[in-house]
Amino acid sequence: MRRPDAHGRLRNAEAEARLFRGRALIGFAVVVLSLLGLAGWYFKLQVLDHDDYARRSQANRIKPRPVVPGRGLILDREGRVLADNVPAYRLDVTPEDAGDIPALVAALSEVVELSPEDLARFEAARRATRPFRAIPLKLRIDDEEAARFAVERWRFPGVELVPYLNRRYPYGELLAHVVGYVGRTDEDDIARFGEGHAVFTHTGRTGVERYYDEALRGAVGYEQVETNVEGRALGRLGLMPATAGADLRLSIDAELQRAVVQAFGEMQGSAVAVDPATGQVLAMVSLPGYDPNLFVNGISTSDYRTLMDDPARPLFNRNVLGGGPPGSIVKPFMALAGLDSGLRTPESRVFSTGEFFIPGQRRGYRDAGRAAGWVDLRDSISRSINYYYYQLAYDMGIDRLAAAMHRYGFGEPSGIDLTGETAGIVPSREWKAGNSREPWYPGETVIAGIGQGYWVATALQMARATAAIANGGTLYPLRLAAERRTGYDAPWTPLPAAPAPRITDNPAHLRAVQEGMENTIHGRGTATAMARGAPYRMAGKTGTAQKIGRRGDVSLDPRTLPYHLRHQALFAGYAPAENPTIALVVVVEHGGYGGATAAPIARRIFDAWLLGEMPGPAVGEGELEAPVDPFEGVVSAVFSGPGAVAVEPRDDGSVTP
Repeated sequence: MRRPDAHGRLRNAEAEARLFRGRALIGFAVVVLSLLGLAGWYFKLQVLDHDDYARRSQANRIKPRPVVPGRGLILDREGRVLADNVPAYRLDVTPEDAGDIPALVAALSEVVELSPEDLARFEAARRATRPFRAIPLKLRIDDEEAARFAVERWRFPGVELVPYLNRRYPYGELLAHVVGYVGRTDEDDIARFGEGHAVFTHTGRTGVERYYDEALRGAVGYEQVETNVEGRALGRLGLMPATAGADLRLSIDAELQRAVVQAFGEMQGSAVAVDPATGQVLAMVSLPGYDPNLFVNGISTSDYRTLMDDPARPLFNRNVLGGGPPGSIVKPFMALAGLDSGLRTPESRVFSTGEFFIPGQRRGYRDAGRAAGWVDLRDSISRSINYYYYQLAYDMGIDRLAAAMHRYGFGEPSGIDLTGETAGIVPSREWKAGNSREPWYPGETVIAGIGQGYWVATALQMARATAAIANGGTLYPLRLAAERRTGYDAPWTPLPAAPAPRITDNPAHLRAVQEGMENTIHGRGTATAMARGAPYRMAGKTGTAQKIGRRGDVSLDPRTLPYHLRHQALFAGYAPAENPTIALVVVVEHGGYGGATAAPIARRIFDAWLLGEMPGPAVGEGELEAPVDPFEGVVSAVFSGPGAVAVEPRDDGSVTP
């Protein structure tokens, strides 16, 4: 039925009702479909994708965090701690969570002091590390800075105050060149060891710390940490423990090390003391030293510049990286080579006229300007008669001489467990052919016989070879680390020893050399002054390596020369002579003469080891007692031409025109 509307128009109520019902039905269907879609989506989220989103939720709530183990301790032979760890705090930044890094760093610098070195290291590490890894911004936060940061912590997302163990060297510079130091891990370390190494804040840089870095640092563990919506840790839910770094016990005796340093006084140089029965190093000193604690968290520019500008080169490890002509220290080994080669017997005598001539040449090799007369092997060692060794070297020839010196450990690393050890140089045709266009001259063979010329030998090599004479002929590789353990309660286990060759198979030959070295001190040799008052017998050999020699026919008094041109003084020996427990090499830079300078230092070291007497103040130059016999000297230069003249100063400091 139609009815008029307000304007008089007729309306179809039935059609309008049908239209409304249709629209309502469509709306209802849309609502139902939407609800079904929403229910399906909820079903997908809650049922089908439940595991996936549960994992994501857990990942947002629980984060894995690396657990860095404590670095292993380093102890001396008596259990004294040479390197340990102390509690400290650092600031770590996770770039992914920190947002605007420059703004964050600027704000942080108002709370904690950030040096330019801190910022430079952080930026370098950030460029080399993935953004989800935490990067140390500042190590060693003090208590006041930690308190300020705790109050302002809410302002710095992605920044954490992390407790850790910081490396410390209680003995400071006393053992710097042995223990070494750790430094902050940088991008070069990450490139070398892999990205996983970034969790370690420090890496071994020098010394034992570097050589045994992998064993000392241990293996990283992981913990599951529950966090809030801001990423702050609320608690720990799980842990895969880290493996602590191994502890090392060195053969070094810290008190003997101190005694060596005190015996040197203000002098520069190096010394190595070895247990002849094992090859283990008892003391190893390079003077001057430095404080390794300066490097642990990044040395300041001013401190580093001070060390680098020091002409004494405190950072230079003289025992591992240095070396020079051994001088008369090689004479016992030359004597042994002459015996083993069959060219000499212990009783063979040579008549020393004071000047040796190569057949066919008019220019001679002098022996301190003094004729020694008839000389046998023992006397040639004790009185350091160069003429004997000029003749022996000439008779042997450079090829047999070089082969023998290699057999005694010269020209090759000593085996010491330190990185970068130099091999030195044994003069030979092969070496010269690779470094010069000139042929080998007979005069170079002659001076090689007294440890001069192209020779480069380290204190480590000389100590190793001297220990072989002391122990009866076994050439042990030198070692610093004696034992290790993998936990505080774990037993100490010895480190495996390397094979040790023999330097001679004839005990009688070796005994003749030993007797010559004993006569050096207890006979009429070049170091008789060091035997005065000693309750034990010693054996040794003095040596002097000259930097500048004659000018025409006039020898120069080294005490009138600039300090850097003065002779190097050397001593090699062992004690007690009948049952050696220590073999020792002392090298005094610019020290003058072996018998006058190096030998008294060696005596003080022997007393410290055998008698427990720590050295008093070192004797100053000019107050040292000189040996009775003057026959200890060196040639003046490296000779490369035929007929070169070798000039010999006396070990007591006098000169002969």
